Amino acid sequence: METFPNVFQCTAGQMELDETVAALAGHWREAYFHNSNPIVLELGCGRGEYTVGLAARCPEKNFIGIDIKGARMWAGAKEAIAQGLQNVAFLRTNIEMLTRFFAPDEVDEIWITFCDPQMKKATKRLTSTFFMQRYQEVMREGGLIHLKTDSPFLYTYTREMLRLNAYTVLADTDDLYNTNSPDNCLGAQASTPAFMEVPSPGGTMELAEAQMLQTHYEKQWLDRGMTIKYLAWKLLHKTDFQEPEIEIEKDTYRSYGRNYVSPTNH
Repeated sequence: METFPNVFQCTAGQMELDETVAALAGHWREAYFHNSNPIVLELGCGRGEYTVGLAARCPEKNFIGIDIKGARMWAGAKEAIAQGLQNVAFLRTNIEMLTRFFAPDEVDEIWITFCDPQMKKATKRLTSTFFMQRYQEVMREGGLIHLKTDSPFLYTYTREMLRLNAYTVLADTDDLYNTNSPDNCLGAQASTPAFMEVPSPGGTMELAEAQMLQTHYEKQWLDRGMTIKYLAWKLLHKTDFQEPEIEIEKDTYRSYGRNYVSPTNH
């Protein structure tokens, strides 16, 4: 990882912030990407499949994949180099530390793809108000946030968080690839995936392609017969957050490679 020019590492265990990474805060466009294009983060990027896939499809944007697991990130960083992608970087750090690496209004868009739903502790959920407060410190107001998840628990929690805090929800479906879903907001033909027409820099065709991207873990969920949930909303700069205090049924299955319970038991 240390030999890759597109990787920056700074974990919470380090006593001091790496000066190279610190210097990029507020200057990612000119200092690393050498352009003025929008910056898009993928949080909990894992193997970096979404980061690399988006970057290949959207050369007019800059993409930064963020995760703490270096062994997974290595695959995406290597693939980006192999493809010669100049609009990709990876940052190995804790997501809680975002404000140390990005300046106010520097980030335009965030993708959260198949993260751990963290059913035991709300502050660890990447769509919690704890994290929304941090996102607003680095994102421009009105910036776009996407969530793709297999987790009914995280999907339900996030919908309630958005409702309580009056966020503008642009897309909401509990079954992205099935337009017969009662929550599908498009009303498209049944043979057409339920891609959401969400306003985004670059246009809706680009966004439909982005929604179509499937990670290694997403394919595992689909092979198990699970549905993919998708939400998109506009970021607001708020000071009076309300954390949902509702009972949500826990997911009855576990991540790939662990003891699996059929999703029909939800």
